[in-house]
Amino acid sequence: MQLTAFTDYGIRSLLFLATLPSGERSNIQMVSDRFSIPKNHLIKIINKLAQLGYVQATRGKHGGICLGKPAELITVGQVVRDLEPLQLIDCSESACHITSACRLKVQLAKAKEAFLQQLDQCTLADLLDNNDELLLLLTPV
Repeated sequence: MQLTAFTDYGIRSLLFLATLPSGERSNIQMVSDRFSIPKNHLIKIINKLAQLGYVQATRGKHGGICLGKPAELITVGQVVRDLEPLQLIDCSESACHITSACRLKVQLAKAKEAFLQQLDQCTLADLLDNNDELLLLLTPV
């Protein structure tokens, strides 16, 4: 399974924001620069993350972005569910003439669920805990 760039960049952005000291905010430009993500694309991602409550975004002179909830409460599995289309193949009758007899869709659904269950066991905090190398790489320059 391959995640879309949208989800990939969303998770990276959340990891970056999770490294900020409590009460500190960043901005989209800083995240864009850190990961070489096109700013216009990142704006859409941050807006979606804010709609979902993962990010708190405030406009204005003293605005910025930060996590909308503690990193310990953000599971990677839920982020993937919220950002990723997750339809592995199109099994509609119009797309595939064998769908009524095909057992592949059941197996793919089970595989997708196993994938998500594994990611449900991992929070942003788990990815950062005792990971000095990652923390160093995420630290703003």
